[in-house]
Amino acid sequence: MTTEISRAPGTPQGFTLRLNQGARRDNPWTAAQNAILSDAGLNAAFDAISGWPGYAPTPLVALPALAAELGIATLHYKDEGGRFGLGSFKALGGAYAVARLLKAELSKALGRDVTMDEVTRVAYPDLAARITVCCATDGNHGRSVAWGARNFGCACVIFIHATVSEARKTAIEAYGAEVRRCDGNYDDSVRVAQETATKEGWFVVSDTSYEGYMDVPRDVMQGYEVMAAEAFDALDTPPTHIFLQTGVGGMAAAVTALAVRRWGTRRPRIILCDPDRSACFLSSFRAGRPTAVEGDLDTLMAGLACGEVSALAWEILRDHADAVMALTDDAAVAAMRRLARPAGGDAASVAGESAVAGLAGLAAALRDAEARALLGLDPSSRVLLFGTEGDTDPALYAQLVGLTADAVREGAR
Repeated sequence: MTTEISRAPGTPQGFTLRLNQGARRDNPWTAAQNAILSDAGLNAAFDAISGWPGYAPTPLVALPALAAELGIATLHYKDEGGRFGLGSFKALGGAYAVARLLKAELSKALGRDVTMDEVTRVAYPDLAARITVCCATDGNHGRSVAWGARNFGCACVIFIHATVSEARKTAIEAYGAEVRRCDGNYDDSVRVAQETATKEGWFVVSDTSYEGYMDVPRDVMQGYEVMAAEAFDALDTPPTHIFLQTGVGGMAAAVTALAVRRWGTRRPRIILCDPDRSACFLSSFRAGRPTAVEGDLDTLMAGLACGEVSALAWEILRDHADAVMALTDDAAVAAMRRLARPAGGDAASVAGESAVAGLAGLAAALRDAEARALLGLDPSSRVLLFGTEGDTDPALYAQLVGLTADAVREGAR
């Protein structure tokens, strides 16, 4: 059986698709995986996050005209652009991990179990202010950590790499964080953040995990499951396929984990979608183990410009993600424009460049007969996508789409 196909490499519509030989619908949900993400953890995350001011489930948008155009039965798009006013789903992860970390540290300082409510209302401002959290970011995660730090009363330093835009830097600084720019790519900034935190006695709140650093990224991923639960609960019928953009894989692993726990052997097929310039899951599935992608990782999909998979995400996705696709920046821009200018009565959606790899992968697969067959896509397919950010860089969004986000939203009314 064919396990990998590549079409028109180097062209705007080119893609690579690889099946994951380790994934099967009957793979068990293991104790090790349940120690990472669990129903109990999801319940705790939802209880905390739903108590924050401004919480509301984000929209699950049905796109029947686009589904008909693509040749599938239904298409739903979970629009995270309005989450807590931060522009992305990341608010569910970074800020929740900050709250969990403060809960643990304040409990140590006071010699008793501090409640999440006490953390949320900053019951101990002097103690909280002595704690500094930090992380590396492509933009959205750092904004979430900075927002959480401001809301819960601790200090915050964010590390960004060379190609993160000034607009994203400014957006993080708006929440009171100090932002430091590093040489190199995202993975280099992760290392600088960890080295600095070790030296200064700060706490890293990262969305990627590595040897010796697992607890906080587990909390980040558990927060992301709230988004998945909202989407699954809003569907009348389970999807047959979920296309997910990856980056380090935390979001994709969170959605996949809940799908496996909820539906077991009836779970949807899970297809991961990488930028072709930072396709770390494609490289890892080829090798059968986490395998880094080197270089500057200079993709327009800045939030996915990650060369190394998260160890915790790999523990889940190696068993339960069925395939991976590598897509071009041009394919992402086409998906952004298609969502901004819908046909046939579909609602318009503002989708940032890191939000649409899933849609780009779906469209590419459906154009290719062999890819459709490998993924089991047909006219009865019900597909779920997660639009993980809005216009987090408004000027870049307008440049790429040819419309401002405000104009798109006005057209959606």
